[in-house]
Amino acid sequence: MLIVTQDTLRNPQILKVRQLPRKFFGRVAVWPKGRIGIGGTIRLLAEFQAIRYLLILSPLLVIGLLWNVAALPIAQAPILMVVMIWFAEMHLLRVPARKRARLIDAAEAARGLDLLKVQSRDVLTRIAALRGMRAGQLHLVVEQSELWRFSPLTYVSVQSEDGPEVLRLSAEERQIIEERLFRAPLTERLLQRINQSENLFLRDIPFDTKGVSAHARLAAALA
Repeated sequence: MLIVTQDTLRNPQILKVRQLPRKFFGRVAVWPKGRIGIGGTIRLLAEFQAIRYLLILSPLLVIGLLWNVAALPIAQAPILMVVMIWFAEMHLLRVPARKRARLIDAAEAARGLDLLKVQSRDVLTRIAALRGMRAGQLHLVVEQSELWRFSPLTYVSVQSEDGPEVLRLSAEERQIIEERLFRAPLTERLLQRINQSENLFLRDIPFDTKGVSAHARLAAALA
């Protein structure tokens, strides 16, 4: 999970918002600050179509380099390249439509989405209480990659209708998200299965800050 806010990105200019919810996958490249390791870097690079297409077509490139006789026929066979890319993208990296329903039981998926709503609203309640907000609408936006064969890649942001904007989150607010959003039995992997089964990868949970209880405000003040 990557919490998307100004202080966690090398390119915070991508956070400009025209309308809510702000979507990131397929629109902009997200480059996190700090060390993410080789595995994290490879996972982020996998989101780039050009890199995936190059790897998918690499067998043809190797054949063309090793056997000069085959280079010209391969270069003149764009349909073959299109078929290879389509098959890899739609059948290897994503879940085919006919298999989606088998990924997860409908009742389990519904329970998972209910947990996501409850835990998201808990997060937004705490953030609103810390900020002393008494009016306005916040959104917790949880967006996942469409790629199935890789580990889940989840972008989480708090977006406000006032602006609209992606909120700049403090370290304390980011800790609230890290500790309280994905709590067992809800995990990123479970959400990935639900999203793949429904072919829906962005979850927008709205919250009216007028609903923050006096107890939550007192707890925030004491903290």
